[in-house]
Amino acid sequence: MANQLVMKHVLSVLILTLFVSCNFSKENNSAYEIKNIPIEEQSLENSSKVFPELDPDRYNVAFLIMDGTFNTEFTAPYDIFQHTIFRDSIKAMNVFTVANSDQSVTTFEGLKILPDFNYLKDSLPRIDILVVPSAEHHLDSDLEDSTMINFVKQVDQKALFVTSHCDGAFVLAKAGVLDHVVSTTFPSDIDKMKRSFPKLDIRKNVLFVHDGKYITSAGGAKSFEAALYLCEFLYGKEVAQSLAGGLVIDWNLDSVPHLIIKN
Repeated sequence: MANQLVMKHVLSVLILTLFVSCNFSKENNSAYEIKNIPIEEQSLENSSKVFPELDPDRYNVAFLIMDGTFNTEFTAPYDIFQHTIFRDSIKAMNVFTVANSDQSVTTFEGLKILPDFNYLKDSLPRIDILVVPSAEHHLDSDLEDSTMINFVKQVDQKALFVTSHCDGAFVLAKAGVLDHVVSTTFPSDIDKMKRSFPKLDIRKNVLFVHDGKYITSAGGAKSFEAALYLCEFLYGKEVAQSLAGGLVIDWNLDSVPHLIIKN
């Protein structure tokens, strides 16, 4: 009889243990499943877009980016211009990105960039300097994007400077802003640009051209030179050399093949 009572007690304990373990397992699995819901399926009702803080006493420099933007033509001038905030006694630059989406842009090399402003719907700040880096489809489908081309036209009306790197010049040409100035582009695409825009004056054998408020560059790693030139134009040689030194770049404008038409 005693043995039967002991067995019943043991059996009760086992059943209780199994019940608790089963429920604990279900709770843990449930929590795991919640934590692993894909981000795009989670509620974003409480989220809001955070815009960059822009110092009103600085130049506003907008980088026009899109899927297929090439890293170097974007990051080279971005680095140069962003570093102006660490130089005293100059009107530094607020740098930010603009795109036609709130979603991340994927560069040609696979870097994902979350744009600061969506030019389709956001209230944009004043743009003093527009930078158009090269992108994968600047020679074809991007030129059919009338909304993007019209955005460039609108910014051009008030911008102090409009710059391009590599095939970004094709976008400026399509927008018509290079109609009365001298320009250049990626060396192997110069002939194609001449065929596409036969009325334009496009030069070879230079790394950048400055004509009026337009600066067009050959792109690639030489995008650094075009950006440094603009800084030397705005701030002087000493500041430009300081910016270059901070990025371990030997900067001497006289040694860079370039063309200045009028400024």
